[in-house]
Amino acid sequence: MKKNRKSLILIALLLVTAMVLAACSQPTSSTNNEKDGVKESITIAVTGPLSGDYAQYGEAFRKGTALKVKEINANGGIDGKEVKILLMDDKNDPKEAANVAQRLVEDKRVVGVVGHFSSTASLATAPIYQKAGLVEFSPTASHPDFTKQGTYMFRNINTQAIEGPIVADMVVNKMQGKKIAVIYINNDWGITAKDNFTNAAKELGAEIVAEETFIGGQTKDFTPTLTKINEKKPDVLFLAAFYSETGMIAQQMKQLGYNIPMAGLSSLFNEELIKLAGDAVEGLYLSTNFFPGDTNPLVQDFITNFKVEYNSEPDQFAAVAYDTMGMMIEAIQTAGTDRAAIRDALAQMKDYPGVTGNTTFNENRDVVKSLKVLQIRDGKFTVVE
Repeated sequence: MKKNRKSLILIALLLVTAMVLAACSQPTSSTNNEKDGVKESITIAVTGPLSGDYAQYGEAFRKGTALKVKEINANGGIDGKEVKILLMDDKNDPKEAANVAQRLVEDKRVVGVVGHFSSTASLATAPIYQKAGLVEFSPTASHPDFTKQGTYMFRNINTQAIEGPIVADMVVNKMQGKKIAVIYINNDWGITAKDNFTNAAKELGAEIVAEETFIGGQTKDFTPTLTKINEKKPDVLFLAAFYSETGMIAQQMKQLGYNIPMAGLSSLFNEELIKLAGDAVEGLYLSTNFFPGDTNPLVQDFITNFKVEYNSEPDQFAAVAYDTMGMMIEAIQTAGTDRAAIRDALAQMKDYPGVTGNTTFNENRDVVKSLKVLQIRDGKFTVVE
C-alpha cells in the first residue's frame, strides 16, 4: 500500500515537472512568435506634442501615421507581421522629449522612431538615439544641424537653408517687401528660420527694419512688440512661428488697427490658424510641401482615405507623417527588424513615391522637396501660381 502511494506521488511529481518544462519551452513574446492565433508584431514608436500649445501638430502625426499603418496591416502587414504604434507625448519640451527617447531606446520592441516634431526636441534627443543605434526619423525637424548629430538621424522636410530663401524670394519679389519686420520664436528652429530668411532677403535687396522675439508657450501679449514694429512702417511682417502664436499676433494687430501684410513658413499650414484668427489672417502668404488641391492620384487617394477615417481634411503635417511612416515601413520590409539594418536601408532609399513628393536622401540624410506658395483667401488656403 505504501509502495503504491509512493509510486503515485512520484508519478505526480514527474507529471508536474514535465508540465513546467513544457511551459518554459513555449514562446513568451507575441512580438516574435505566433501563439493562440495572435499574429507576430513589429513596433514603431511615434512621438510628438500630444498635449500643450502644439498638440495640433502631434495630433496630425498621430492621424497620419495611424492611417498608413492601418493600410499596411489591411494588406498583410510586414511579411505577415502586424505593425503596431507606440504613441508617446513629448509635450514639445526638450527635457520631456529626452525622457521619452530614453524609454524608447530601452524598449527592445521598438525598431524605429517617427518623431520628434520640433527641431529643439529633435536636437535634444539625437544623442540618446545615436548612442543606442535607433533611427530617429523626424517628419518636420528643419534645423540644418539636426542630421549632423549622428548617422541615425533622418528628416523628411526641407531644411530652413532651403525653405528660408524660397520664402524670402516670395516676400521680396511677389509681395514687394522692401522693408521687412520679423517676429520669431526664441528656440533653435526659430532662430535658424529667422537667420536663413533675413540673410536671403538682404541678398535680394530688402532691408530688415525690426527683429523681435518671443518665448513659445509663454508670450501672450504681443502689443508692445507690434507697436514697435508698426513705428518702423514695414511693407511686410515675416513670422517664424507656429499657428497658435501667429493667430494671436494677427488678432492683436487687427485690434490695434495695424494693416501690415504677413508671410510665414510651412509651420503655419494648419486649419487651426484660420479657426483661431478668422479674417485677421486673411491675405497671409506661406509655403508648403503638400496641398490637398494637388491632382496627383496618390495625393487624392490619401485625402479620400483620410476624410473617411477622420472626417476632416489632412494638412501638411499629417501628410508628411504619413509619408515618414511609409518610408520607415519600406525600410523594415527591405532590411527586417534589426535597428542598424533599418538605418542602412533608409539611407539607401531613393524616389519613395509619397504624397509630399518623391523622396530621396542625400549623403547627410536630408531631403529636397519642391515647395508651393499658398495664400489665405476668403478663409481658405489657396495655391498661388
